[in-house]
Amino acid sequence: MKYVFGIDLGTSAVKVLLMNQYGEISIEKSKPYPLIQEKSGYNEQDPEQWFLKTQEAITEITSEFEGDIQDIEGISFSGQMHGLVLLDENRHVLRNAILWNDTRTTEQCKRIYDVVGNKRLLDITKNPALEGFTLPKLLWVQENEPRIFGKADLFLLPKDYLRYRMTGQIHMDYSDAAGTLLLNVGEKEWSKEICELFQINPDLCPSLVESHACVGTITPDFAVKTGLSESTKVFAGGADNASGAIGSGILADGRTLCSIGTSGVILSYEKKSDRDFKGKVHYFNHGAENAFYTMGVTLAAGFSLSWFKDVFAEHETFEEMLEGIDEVPVGANGLLFTPYLVGERTPHADAQIRASFIGMDAAHNKKDFVRAVVEGITFSLHESVVIFRESGKSIDSIISIGGGAKNETWLQIQADIFNANIVKLSSEQGPGMGAAMLAAYGCGWFESLKECSDRLIQPAKTYKPIQENVEKYQKLFELYKRVYSQTQDLNERLKMFRK
Repeated sequence: MKYVFGIDLGTSAVKVLLMNQYGEISIEKSKPYPLIQEKSGYNEQDPEQWFLKTQEAITEITSEFEGDIQDIEGISFSGQMHGLVLLDENRHVLRNAILWNDTRTTEQCKRIYDVVGNKRLLDITKNPALEGFTLPKLLWVQENEPRIFGKADLFLLPKDYLRYRMTGQIHMDYSDAAGTLLLNVGEKEWSKEICELFQINPDLCPSLVESHACVGTITPDFAVKTGLSESTKVFAGGADNASGAIGSGILADGRTLCSIGTSGVILSYEKKSDRDFKGKVHYFNHGAENAFYTMGVTLAAGFSLSWFKDVFAEHETFEEMLEGIDEVPVGANGLLFTPYLVGERTPHADAQIRASFIGMDAAHNKKDFVRAVVEGITFSLHESVVIFRESGKSIDSIISIGGGAKNETWLQIQADIFNANIVKLSSEQGPGMGAAMLAAYGCGWFESLKECSDRLIQPAKTYKPIQENVEKYQKLFELYKRVYSQTQDLNERLKMFRK
């Protein structure tokens, strides 16, 4: 039996799984690491923690593995997008990584529009200038930490730094590079025009490869420390959402995904890069070669639920906290929640907006609040579904993965709010599974990613919309959409009172 590793480098933890040739997960480990939040809107991490925790997880897995270590043939990656890792000429990290959910770069986004122009930026990168992307972070360091920027010899994204530490080789795949605002998405090359406009040396950008490309083998030192063979092949991997799409079978026209992790996305497959969403949703290179995907993002999806748990239900598990929300009626007894804890991405590119509970009543209990949070997250994701439908895309069936797929009531809520069939997979590993599939394809187990998907991914259950609930949620959705405009100015004025 042959095996591959899928490594999912997330925002809160690294998840490592060992998959066999039948798509079965033999062993999996998760290792958390902290966020560094010095100020409101600042989110950083120490890249060394990514490496150490991944090494620890792999070492535990190899110690439990009962087969021949030579049968572990490959490793690939899924990684949190957009995070900026700066290296000097000796390949040492110059500062903490600035993460995707860091919102300090509003002024840099304005500068990008002033210098490049909205239309030209969309022509080249297919995406608007948002605080989460990598170029605004580079410009922030350029303006605020010129000494560090002057020492920078290379920038990487999180999983690329992790892979570098495991192999000594430096690359970036197209699906992750598409989220930097430095890639010409249609041409699949770094944009010299954007680099020149902002006085960024093009050599700061790493060489580009496909997600399934073999970029080397692990270093002898990493082999000794983890118990792996030095011959273990390492593949480039993909951005977390691209990998999640692969791991969920989003590899053909008409396929749509709802993925709820720390953030949440509605993602749809695209054959070409020529659809025009006018920057309302993201347009990225897929982890599958010569394909693309469009994506709407809710910044604080699962994070909204984990925030509520940490603040109001600290000693409960997520399962305990969600228990009984099926008994709460549609609309949470008149309580609405907008999940803008760290700003919002789609359809409101707004770093200053913050979350609200609307309609709080003395009769509400904790279950009402939990139901409202779940519904609010789903309403936010539904705004992306609406954009896709208004563009002419048909969305009748959606594969759901992540935290939103772990609770039966939440799956039914998705079906009712999206007014679509929601498909739960029999083995749902999301981005980690996609990373393992990239390694399996790279190792030659399958002729194509599509064959890999067809063989390994199977639906388990479908949740159909309940028409009575659909109609109620359509009315509630109209109210939900009004909350943003009616709280925008208030949140802008409250900004001065935040830490």
